[in-house]
Amino acid sequence: MTALLNTNMYHCSVPKYELMTDEELLMTYRTEGNREAFEELVKRYERELYSFLRRYLGHAEMAEDVFQATFFQIHKKCRLFEEGRAFRPWMYRIATNQAIDAKRRNKKHFAVSLDMPPQNHDGDWNVHSGQLVSDESDPGDSAATLEHSRQVRDAIEQLPEGIRQVLYLVFYQGMKYSDAAETLGVSFGTIKTRLNTAFQRLHHVLAKAV
Repeated sequence: MTALLNTNMYHCSVPKYELMTDEELLMTYRTEGNREAFEELVKRYERELYSFLRRYLGHAEMAEDVFQATFFQIHKKCRLFEEGRAFRPWMYRIATNQAIDAKRRNKKHFAVSLDMPPQNHDGDWNVHSGQLVSDESDPGDSAATLEHSRQVRDAIEQLPEGIRQVLYLVFYQGMKYSDAAETLGVSFGTIKTRLNTAFQRLHHVLAKAV
């Protein structure tokens, strides 16, 4: 990739930064202070990370603030990024920690709303919002729309913080178990256990609701 960037890629109609990996962009910013490389990173994750924070915090303005704080921390800590590791889980780890800090600073905890997908910065709805169903669930069953019920929203809010984090990262953001483990600083097995616990509790709510 690097060799290719140094030759004909500069003459491609696509800007060179769009052809770099996340890790290459961060390293370019770290070594050269290149703002365009950093801006490309922000652009890549703007909708995805905001969507995660909006759902996790349940409040649009807090999500926007934490999004900004996350990339400010990435700017400050870029020299601590270890070569060879993946950028995305590292970014999510920073974002999750920033979100936890924001909630602690905020005396009022806002209820997470799953009635509608969170709004992106441009006002469009995120069409990738997941359905709250496990592998055992029939997509055509009423369980597929249970995320819209008050019981499930309340049940998610009552989950321990660590379990909720796994649910949001793996189920809603589509993160691999290994990446979620790196993001939260726990083992692969812990991720599986927490996700199973989340589904067991939520299916218990479903059983009571139907």
